[in-house]
Amino acid sequence: MFGVDGNWGPRALAMVAAVWTGMSVGGVPAMAQNQAAPVAVDAVVEEPLSQTVPVLGRLVAIQRGTVAALARGPVLEVHVSVGDRVHEGDILITQAMDRLERSRDVAKEAVDAALAAVATARSQQQLAEQELARLDKLKGSAAFSSAQREDKSFEVAVRRAQVGEANAEVARARALLAEAQLDVDLGIVRAPFDGVVLERHTVRGAYMNVGDPAITLINDRYLEVEADVPASRIGGLQMGREVRLHFGDGISYGGVVRAVVPEENALTRTRIVRFIPDFDDNTTMSPAAGQSVTVDLPVGEARDVVTVHKDAIMPRGDQNSVFVVNEDRTVAPRPVQLGEAVGTRFVVLDGLQPGDLVVTRGNERLHPGQAVIWPGADEAGAEARSGTSG
Repeated sequence: MFGVDGNWGPRALAMVAAVWTGMSVGGVPAMAQNQAAPVAVDAVVEEPLSQTVPVLGRLVAIQRGTVAALARGPVLEVHVSVGDRVHEGDILITQAMDRLERSRDVAKEAVDAALAAVATARSQQQLAEQELARLDKLKGSAAFSSAQREDKSFEVAVRRAQVGEANAEVARARALLAEAQLDVDLGIVRAPFDGVVLERHTVRGAYMNVGDPAITLINDRYLEVEADVPASRIGGLQMGREVRLHFGDGISYGGVVRAVVPEENALTRTRIVRFIPDFDDNTTMSPAAGQSVTVDLPVGEARDVVTVHKDAIMPRGDQNSVFVVNEDRTVAPRPVQLGEAVGTRFVVLDGLQPGDLVVTRGNERLHPGQAVIWPGADEAGAEARSGTSG
């Protein structure tokens, strides 16, 4: 078989060529044709597409403000520090209660005195009414005096008025007591909502008047996105319209339009738009007020488009093609015309239909008519079909 110089002779070359020809069909080894190639596949889908433009926004807190003192007096204790998380009703500041409690006790004594005055006035009224009734029984007798009866009637009216005055004084004293008790209650400054302490405005020993700032709180669990949107882009932002919010480092969430503020900035020709972010409970991100957010604003109405995964595309010069999986689990190349990119997919203008199955991994090693298998496929059926194709 070998020549004198040890190289392949003509007869040996002819034998090798015959063996290779017998093993091949159409230039592809028959063994490769009979073997199903492992691949990854993805379906061509029809989905809504809305063109977007990015607009820079920021997170804003819905609940943020300074809690004020509601009573006069020195500060006895400040119970929180900057950064502390508090819940609605938690005690933030306690004012000294000595003066306030003394004022309340005086108000209680005034109520008791007013009630005693009412009791005295009612007793005097009852006595005057009894004497008037006794005089009425003497009518027609020599002992009856009309002048005396008129004096007693006047006295009864006076006593009744005195009872009314005493009752009014009780009401006034009780109102003062309620006010004094309110001062005692308001001497304890409580958190009006859940939040985090941003700033302390007072210290122990400081004197606070009504309305003086005490603690600044922010509710970091209730945030919205605010963006200055060009007036020309407002048309597609109806209430409830879905948008995409990007927070950097690849973190993004969905959101919806809550409100478009009906006031335009004359200098920038923008309007404030508020979005409600859809933060899930498992997020590892710690959103903060003032954090920058990129909002993908929709341009016009959404339309349905056919898309294919980008990994299925195989560029061949000026032509793009994909391997489509046939019903017998063999593949066939198909040219496609592509449109714009949509995330990890391309819009298909021509060549594919929704439901087509295309190869997204392993396609660089495939040849037309080759059988394929992928996770989730019926392996027994795939092997039977691959054997038939050989």
